Amino acid sequence: MSSRLVVACIQHACVDGRDANLATTAALVREAAAGGARLVLLQELHTGPYFCQVEDVACFDRAEAIPGPSCEFLGPLARELGIVLVASLFERRAPGLYHNTAVVFERDGSIAGRYRKMHIPDDPAYYEKFYFTPGDLGFTPIDTSVGRLGVLVCWDQWYPEAARLMALAGAELLLYPTAIGWDPRDTPAEQARQREAWITVQRAHAVANGVPVLVANRVGHEPDPGAQGPGIRFWGHSFVAGPQGEFIARAGDSEPQVLLAELDFGRSEDVRRIWPFLRDRRIDAYQDLVRRYRD
Repeated sequence: MSSRLVVACIQHACVDGRDANLATTAALVREAAAGGARLVLLQELHTGPYFCQVEDVACFDRAEAIPGPSCEFLGPLARELGIVLVASLFERRAPGLYHNTAVVFERDGSIAGRYRKMHIPDDPAYYEKFYFTPGDLGFTPIDTSVGRLGVLVCWDQWYPEAARLMALAGAELLLYPTAIGWDPRDTPAEQARQREAWITVQRAHAVANGVPVLVANRVGHEPDPGAQGPGIRFWGHSFVAGPQGEFIARAGDSEPQVLLAELDFGRSEDVRRIWPFLRDRRIDAYQDLVRRYRD
């Protein structure tokens, strides 16, 4: 792996219809590749609207096999552009068994690996437990031609355990495809607190593990399909942070964007030498981490 790598995070609004979203994806990925990106991260469930605002069995029709139609589109795109591409798909594993799955395409178009979302939320407008079975592939990095990728998905980003386990398995950077936004009824102050908490916790994963972090989030307002709520306004703000949590690149909150950044993997080595958190971990004293709560 080269010590320097140009990466890109893609953020955009989604519409109904896989083909239309994939066409948008392709145009933005081509722009990223033209800008020098060799690793491109797409946002969570980018082939359609965020359907988890409601519980509706008809939405299972959106799921697809892996490999399947989206892979047959994205794999050749990665091969044509000579990039590593990280996608996020609604996986149909078997009848009644579905996952929220990230797929990593190598630059020859092959599937280098996949990660199934481990932490599944169940909150108003985010009814993911209705749709997704928790992942069963563990926190295992995926080896690619541009490095060992620790791919996690959205709700996973709040859990330091997930980031740490990826780092302990040798992940050289952490990637988070995301779909998160505001309830439009929240006050501007509450909206700002939520967004800043989301940014801060992921920058902390970079700091605690001494690795860069890439985050790709969608933008735009998506109405509640059940007309029971105000919908979600996805807040964008995709970003790339370095191994001390420093911002390398930041996107806006409402517009489609190809966010380009150059990573220097030598900095991870330098940072871990001055902040040797992995050296000083008290692995003899962490047994209670596997308990739900210490009463």
